[in-house]
Amino acid sequence: MAKTLNVELVAVEEKVWSGTATMLIARTTEGELGVLPGHAPLLGQLADPGIVRIKVAEGQELAYQVNGGFLSVTGDGATVLAESCEPMEAAAAAARH
Repeated sequence: MAKTLNVELVAVEEKVWSGTATMLIARTTEGELGVLPGHAPLLGQLADPGIVRIKVAEGQELAYQVNGGFLSVTGDGATVLAESCEPMEAAAAAARH
């Protein structure tokens, strides 16, 4: 079994992040979901607003605030299609101002 999965995080306007990860964590309307390599295929609606966390292969974790969209998991990896998306650092800074 593979130790990483291909992840794409896409907003309406742009591709936000693409690469390999050891795990993807997203909050859907059904609850929080962790996706590991080899996960069964699924399609889920993202919670609005929600947070998507990507544990990248190098050991660091990326976090994004997303609004609306879907999570698709296939044999090739996972794709997050969000209406809008921004890094958590930027979202926190915008909330302070």
